Amino acid sequence: MGGTTVVGKLVEVPLREIFPHEERDFTPWLAKNIEHLSEMLNMRLSVEQLEKTVGSFSVDMAARNEDGDLVVVENQLSQSDHDHLGKLLTYATNLGAKVAVWISSDPRNEHATAVEWLNEYSPADVAFFLVRVSAWRIGDSTPAVHFDKIVSPDEDAKEIGENKKKLAESERRYHDFWLGVMNVAKRLNVLTHSGRTTPSKQAWFSAGAGVSGVAYEYYLWAKEESAVEVYIDVDDKEENKRFFDKLYAEKEKIERDFGGPLEWERLDDKRASRIRYTISKGGLDDEARWPVIQEALVEAMGRLSKAIQPHIRNLKE
Repeated sequence: MGGTTVVGKLVEVPLREIFPHEERDFTPWLAKNIEHLSEMLNMRLSVEQLEKTVGSFSVDMAARNEDGDLVVVENQLSQSDHDHLGKLLTYATNLGAKVAVWISSDPRNEHATAVEWLNEYSPADVAFFLVRVSAWRIGDSTPAVHFDKIVSPDEDAKEIGENKKKLAESERRYHDFWLGVMNVAKRLNVLTHSGRTTPSKQAWFSAGAGVSGVAYEYYLWAKEESAVEVYIDVDDKEENKRFFDKLYAEKEKIERDFGGPLEWERLDDKRASRIRYTISKGGLDDEARWPVIQEALVEAMGRLSKAIQPHIRNLKE
């Protein structure tokens, strides 16, 4: 007879044991680990502000999606209630959000029906999500937070309008900054993003690196820093890590050809991985320094792509 297979038991952990206080504990954790929510929603999010003021209220989190649209997130580590539904609608309508996400540890059926109704009768370019958050562990393992999509827009019933509203101020500034990067890249003959005909409206500016799921990205924070990176996300965690490990095996040569050390972030607890070079010459708010930042970004992207592109071509082998 064969040996006995030992299988651990999956046990749900009360969220309040991990996050005693919603505002002080859970919301900051979510902001730092926004990839978890992004993957579940299939929507890449960039956190813009926590506790964003709406009159005498404040929304838990304001973010942007890959289209530059405002996303509001309301957190509730308890059974869903009318109060939080009202808050979600207040924040979404007053801020002009295109996406509203309500996270609850125990969504009630009545509120799921209400969110479905909102998706059915709201404008075509507005989306509401109801998400259940929970935490689980096996044996004595560290608890893992898990998100379940309870209600999401019906894509067949939601046809996004072609006419976008006028760019919001932050979107306009990102647009103008990346337009400058495109002009500098053309002057310096750095062609990684030459296929992009319009500037980005969010914090990152991405272009394919020749292998599906692998991209060259510029990134700009609001203050102090910017970065260039190779971002690896082929929708399969094991494949992402395999790609990363193949590149990491050539780390010494890649960094020698690049001309300095890079930040190798395998991100074992997340699906994607990245290889980044950070530049400390200013951020979006340092408008007077934009030309310096843009020049540094493009110069670094030129060195990064030249050093790593031969190795990216070999990833599928």
